Amino acid sequence: MLSQQRSSKPKAPLLHQKDQKHSHILLIPKWHPKSNLSPSAASPITMTQNSDATPFTRFDVVSDHSDHYYSASGKKQKYGGSVHKLIMKEWRILENNLPDSIYVRVYETRIDLLRAVIVGAAGTPYHDALFFFDINFPSDYPTRPPNVHYRSYGLRVNPNLYASGFVCLSLLNTWTGKKREKWNPAQSTVLQVLVSIQALVLNEKPYFNEPGTGSPGGSAGEKRSRAYNEDAFVLTCKTTLFSLRNPPKNFEAFTAEHYRERGSRIARACGAYVSGRVGVGYYRDGVEFEPCSSSKSKVVSKKFVGLMQELYPQLVQAFKKNGTLLGDLVEQLEVKKKTTPVKVRVDKKAKVGIANKVIGILRELFCSNKKKKKSQKMEESDKKDVNAGVAVGC
Repeated sequence: MLSQQRSSKPKAPLLHQKDQKHSHILLIPKWHPKSNLSPSAASPITMTQNSDATPFTRFDVVSDHSDHYYSASGKKQKYGGSVHKLIMKEWRILENNLPDSIYVRVYETRIDLLRAVIVGAAGTPYHDALFFFDINFPSDYPTRPPNVHYRSYGLRVNPNLYASGFVCLSLLNTWTGKKREKWNPAQSTVLQVLVSIQALVLNEKPYFNEPGTGSPGGSAGEKRSRAYNEDAFVLTCKTTLFSLRNPPKNFEAFTAEHYRERGSRIARACGAYVSGRVGVGYYRDGVEFEPCSSSKSKVVSKKFVGLMQELYPQLVQAFKKNGTLLGDLVEQLEVKKKTTPVKVRVDKKAKVGIANKVIGILRELFCSNKKKKKSQKMEESDKKDVNAGVAVGC
């Protein structure tokens, strides 16, 4: 449990030297190095380029920070000796305690910067995907919490992760919360922030992260939650495409190798979700599972099916280009499941307007027929008068 006092003397870190109304989170987990918060956590990714097996360590020091969100903004900040020591302490905590599903890179020439990637956990709509965060230590750290920016690619995959990159979390003091839920300069750490994002933000039912949505359990809320998970999975697939096309610096090889390993699983999950064999998020390691035993197939929306039919071929092509072995997977999704129809809502004014138009057309037709009959009678009468006149004249 990371509740060490900041006043303790830090040891030299062991490093591998190498080149708005916002949503809220109520709870802050207590981190323990042996805890397993990510059911999809796997052993460290192994790079296989040039046939040399090189593990991508969970923590390392790099030099190029040119694409870091806070690279330019922190150049003028000055960091005193005490802040420097505390940052070194954070490095040591991260190096020794990161779980298998979180990877971090720090910068030798900019100790105020840090980049982390979180692997989405199984049982969530974010499973197997990569989520990148750029972090900056303020000059008065730890009085203020670190600044955290989510690399969103313009997509809002979660109520707490905005398309602008804003991260809404009580621990970061970006949302209101009880004292124990907010940043504590004496105890809180960057590791706690990362684990909180993974466990409490990128969770099984992110819909309920939004204030006013209630809590899991109610039928109406659960229905909306399932619909939100469909949207979250679609956006997660788009995030995957963007990550493959434009991975952050120092994570290029990691991103490619990660999706070579997980791409087939993601593609098969797409088919399982669209066919309704399993709820969105409940596909893990090639196995379709549900937290509650239910043999009934899941109803999926037409919107979700349509979006996935459009996205799936793009994913398959991106995975193939990346060198992912997809086996017998085809490039088009086969939809065999009945979907819920998309309801077109027509307001009352529109209904009244349409009815008036129909009545008007019928009235015009009726009047036209009436005038036609009257005209025919007049023509017959005129013919009789003409005939009568001729007879008299003769």
